[in-house]
Amino acid sequence: MQSGIKNILLGLREVLFPHVCEICGYLLSMNQSFICQQCLADRFEESPTENKEGLSSAILPEGVQFAYSMWRFDKGGYLQDLLHKLKYNQLEGVGSDLGKQLGSKLLEYSGFEKKENWILVPVPLHHRKERKRGFNQARIIAEGISKSSSIELISKGSITRIKNTKTQTGFTLQKRNENIRKAFRVEVPSSIKDRSCIIVDDVFTTGATTFELANSMKQAGCGKILIATVASA
Repeated sequence: MQSGIKNILLGLREVLFPHVCEICGYLLSMNQSFICQQCLADRFEESPTENKEGLSSAILPEGVQFAYSMWRFDKGGYLQDLLHKLKYNQLEGVGSDLGKQLGSKLLEYSGFEKKENWILVPVPLHHRKERKRGFNQARIIAEGISKSSSIELISKGSITRIKNTKTQTGFTLQKRNENIRKAFRVEVPSSIKDRSCIIVDDVFTTGATTFELANSMKQAGCGKILIATVASA
């Protein structure tokens, strides 16, 4: 009886408040959260990091194998709006959908060694910023990657952000590097020691934040490092 009432209420909710794609407005299927598969497949421009070797050999520090970005950041466009909704409107389902797509794309990339003992490491937020926001958007994306790829996600608190940095927006590269220096600490070295790690973030800009995190992880004894982001700016 209770099950029947629940199904009726769910049906009424779908009629009164239909679940639609955040981008195109079309109805979503039951297994879609906020973005339809058509938009995920066709709406965004592939990142120039699709030819990863060109990017990697040019700017990546020693110890980082390559940086994979799924799409090009579209300032003022749909993708920027989605990431804004994720970070500031608490639409965690957007991050989950983007992460699932990123995980699928990463597995398809020819340079990705699927047999490696990978672990996902989302860029940590300082505890004050995470408390204010309510969640870490990089971890939400990483959870989505884990769901679609079955790659292990590092336990929360294993690596922390000990420096409450200012936003990097508008900073020069030198200022970004100074701002983020010594911002991270590996609390549980055994969680990454000799492991192949994938650093996860929403947008790759200059790489200052992910590179500093990678440096802290290398000092703690991790093995191969990749960087995976939804977009590159």
